[in-house]
Amino acid sequence: MTRVQQIKQYLPWAQTPLIINAPMSGAATSKLAVAVTRAGGLGQIGFLDDKRVLSTELEKTKRQLSDITVPNGTLPIGVGVIVFGSPVSHWLSLFAAYKPAVVWLSFGASGEFQEWTAGLRRVSPDTKIWVQVGSVAAALDTARACQPDALVLQGNDAGGHGHASGASIISLLPEVCDVLHEHGLSQIPLIAAGGIVDGRGVAAAIMLGAAGVVMGTRFLAAEETSLPREYREAIIDAVDGGVSTVRSRVFDEIWGPSPWPELYDGRCLRNGCYDDVAAGIPIQEVVRRFYLRLKEGQDKELDFKEAGSVWAGTGVGLVKKIEDAATIVCRVRLEAARRLENSISLGTL
Repeated sequence: MTRVQQIKQYLPWAQTPLIINAPMSGAATSKLAVAVTRAGGLGQIGFLDDKRVLSTELEKTKRQLSDITVPNGTLPIGVGVIVFGSPVSHWLSLFAAYKPAVVWLSFGASGEFQEWTAGLRRVSPDTKIWVQVGSVAAALDTARACQPDALVLQGNDAGGHGHASGASIISLLPEVCDVLHEHGLSQIPLIAAGGIVDGRGVAAAIMLGAAGVVMGTRFLAAEETSLPREYREAIIDAVDGGVSTVRSRVFDEIWGPSPWPELYDGRCLRNGCYDDVAAGIPIQEVVRRFYLRLKEGQDKELDFKEAGSVWAGTGVGLVKKIEDAATIVCRVRLEAARRLENSISLGTL
């Protein structure tokens, strides 16, 4: 059985190539998850650090997707979980009640992933565990520790939080493939994330060995994503993503002491706060200037990306318009399928 077939067994509604929306906290709610799943992808709800609110989102999803039949009655979506700072015991009753098809664990050590995996498999045996990692070493440690049902490999091009030091998916995915094979763990499907926004990127990831592909930045322009209008406009207006986005911890630190472990930073649209830090200005002074700009912005129009942290990946320059999620999923999938079919002939790559 291929790794794609493994996933199709528990996501029978999904079409290939498998398109997945990233579980973007606060932005990927039930509305986006339902739309992506109905389009033949895997829709996901981002982590909501409030059990009651997440329960409400899961209940909405359950009602709206009740017509999709899934083996063993799992809910046909995924749910993202930020592991650090989140005691597994607090969440198990919720996952036991709703039994999502996938729980995506991220931002934790292998021991934490192991604890979460054991707890989830105990209360919801048919829920599949996907674990996000950002390095070859983390992939191997996690594969050994908890035997996940898939590893999500997040390349350095990804928007939002991720490993401060890392490779793009173009080299991360093949190296993880090789290392897992060397250690007898090649049966674990790999999911590609980071910098992928269209069918070309999906086809490339599949050719590298991915069993499915995650898009986050592309879905920031989906109508169903919960974002302020100004955020979407900043995404649409951005060009040259490798220059207009940068990785830094400053995007968290401007709001106060960052809770994120030193292993992680975040990729955002470049703004004045980042430029000040890059120029060597102490973070305390950067924060002071930031709040002064916010105060001044109350009396005059302020560029949205200067008023906060606009998380986005390097693929942002390829995002040109706002569309509904189904259109995004179907167009990307069809383009990827066409390119994969054509790749049989080297002349059409």
